[in-house]
Amino acid sequence: MAHFINEKENTVTEAIDGLIKGSGGRLTRLDGYPHIRVVMRTDWDKSKVALVSGGGSGHEPAHAGFVGKGMLTAAVCGDVFASPSVDAVLAGILAVTGPAGCLLIVKNYTGDRLNFGLAAERARAFGLKVNMVIVDDDVALPELPQPRGVAGTMFVHKIAGALAEKGQSLEQVATAASRVVAGTKSLGMSLDTCTVPGSPKEERIASGKAELGLGIHGEAGVEQIDYETAKQAVAAVSDKLAHLMEDAPHVVLLNNLGGASVLEMSILANELLSSSIGDKIKLIIGPAALMTSLDMRGFSISVYAPNPEEEILLQAPVEPNAWTGVIPVRPVEIVELPDGLSPIQPIPSEHIETRAFLTKCCDLLIAAEPDLNALDAKSGDGDTGSTLSGAARALIGALDRLPLADPTQLYRAIGQELSQTMGGSSGVLLAIFFTAAGDAASSGLPMVDALKEGLNRMQKIGGANLGDRTMVDALHPALEALDEGIEAAALAAREGATLTASITQAKAGRASYISADQLKGHTDPGAEAVARLFEGILS
Repeated sequence: MAHFINEKENTVTEAIDGLIKGSGGRLTRLDGYPHIRVVMRTDWDKSKVALVSGGGSGHEPAHAGFVGKGMLTAAVCGDVFASPSVDAVLAGILAVTGPAGCLLIVKNYTGDRLNFGLAAERARAFGLKVNMVIVDDDVALPELPQPRGVAGTMFVHKIAGALAEKGQSLEQVATAASRVVAGTKSLGMSLDTCTVPGSPKEERIASGKAELGLGIHGEAGVEQIDYETAKQAVAAVSDKLAHLMEDAPHVVLLNNLGGASVLEMSILANELLSSSIGDKIKLIIGPAALMTSLDMRGFSISVYAPNPEEEILLQAPVEPNAWTGVIPVRPVEIVELPDGLSPIQPIPSEHIETRAFLTKCCDLLIAAEPDLNALDAKSGDGDTGSTLSGAARALIGALDRLPLADPTQLYRAIGQELSQTMGGSSGVLLAIFFTAAGDAASSGLPMVDALKEGLNRMQKIGGANLGDRTMVDALHPALEALDEGIEAAALAAREGATLTASITQAKAGRASYISADQLKGHTDPGAEAVARLFEGILS
């Protein structure tokens, strides 16, 4: 996988300078590039306890992104996934430590423990007061004598940072930090490994699998499980955390390991707050990328049961923008639709043949989902199949509410259902099609003519014509041939859909934004859906 980097050896230094340049003057760095990479507060006066953390890069925004008032005083950055040197850590300690002393917050990896630990010894030889806490919150491997430090480190940064900002002593800050470390539990899951710049990607996690308990450097987890849904993934993590949690209100940190989309993280948040540990969660941090693993497509959950004072400290304001804040969990509040938007429900009626016909049509669209998505990926955003299958599933679920024995009202009811459940341009166009067909049928037009009138209205509003490379290229000839029977309509639809593969300049729809080279030889997915529908009805 390509990365937006320049020379690999300059990756960390250039990233640090980018962070500092965008900090509004709140951050600076020590001299000593490239061996010493220490990001510091510009407003630090050494009158309070300094907090220094760090480790390998690749976990951004941790650690440098949390340097600022209320959190870290300095961060020492190593190479990607590699601990910084003793001299680099010592430089950071010496730069920020005053009479109040310094607390080192270190994740439990051998390199970090050794380099930060030796730097602390050397700093003490200079006469400085230096304490160190080791964060070991990862519960993936319970038998491991040295559990790893992962995203739960954020709790320590925040609580210790708030206490230091209040002017607490080194002993008080260190004691509080140790208490947080002892009570924090974290566990992660990913669908894929991360990609280290300049190195080949390890293809360890097969498609359809998820790895539970992998480390933030891509280390193998405790097991791989079959991946099914977001609900199942969250349950696999939360169930393992459940028996380790106190019977008390908790704060939870839902951390994006780097490669999950915002949409996915919001779904994971919903599942987390509805999971086996949901009733113990009082406060939530995220979902957000706080302690990442480059581009790892995964998430981690960290839990801690704060006392009342710690709740206040967690919610204290801070300067770093990377800290998303702590939010109280609240149930979903639903507001009624404004007047005029609540749909008028049709009077349901049963008609066995119509039910069977609609079910067959919907099943055909559901089965075609992957093929239509693959076609749309060549000319659009790859969701035509998902959009149509989603509408089909919704329509199947609505059958008991539909006037199946009244074709005129059924057209309108289908149009209303699609306007509510089917997104994108296809949804509104098909809603127009069926609603107009219903209006035409109510005026006495026979079925085929009513459907043609629906297409005419759809074309007028949507602007698509024959030859524009849309579903119209299959639907129009199919309806024109429908008086001759379903077989003739299916043949006409297939001919129209096939023709779209030779149309290299789309004049309507999403494909109109795509170059001719990309469209050449690929059938329009909307037209393909129409053709498959008629062919499936025929079979």
